[in-house]
Amino acid sequence: MTQTNLQKATFAGGCFWCMVKPFIEWEGIESVKSGYMGGTVENPTYEQVKTGETGHTEVVEITYNPNLFSYDQLLELYWQQVDPTDDEGQFQDRGSNYRAVIFYHNEQQRKAAEDSKMALASSNKYKKPVVTPILPAQVFYLAEDYHQDFYKKNPKEYKEDRAQSGRDEFLQQHWD
Repeated sequence: MTQTNLQKATFAGGCFWCMVKPFIEWEGIESVKSGYMGGTVENPTYEQVKTGETGHTEVVEITYNPNLFSYDQLLELYWQQVDPTDDEGQFQDRGSNYRAVIFYHNEQQRKAAEDSKMALASSNKYKKPVVTPILPAQVFYLAEDYHQDFYKKNPKEYKEDRAQSGRDEFLQQHWD
């Protein structure tokens, strides 16, 4: 399998620390990088993005082999990591820089994302409307090195932050 067969998917789901581990552990996922997308500031820093004034959202850029793990599978996994009814952030992280967004890289991804969003909305899994936007991918800016694989580098802090967020309780309530 050559590197040219690899594709990219970009998802925002609140703090990017919590969005790496659910994706990285699957066969066919080559890498999951934390970064920023969707704003107007070139080469933003974490300090700039967290102010909420750059227009950027914390994202994960997933490089995957679609022959081993499909985009539809990525979408299914994505919906199980976020609150798609919250357009003002995710869990304890508030603001546009922490919103849930699917950034598509081509027309096939856009259609698949729209279809999966409609299916989720019609499933009646949530009492409120599914509001996660589906937007064209823009320039991906890699986050600082200390954010990459944060759950591995800082397992105690990652576990504490995740526990405080309320993410896991929400996800269990809707997906288990």
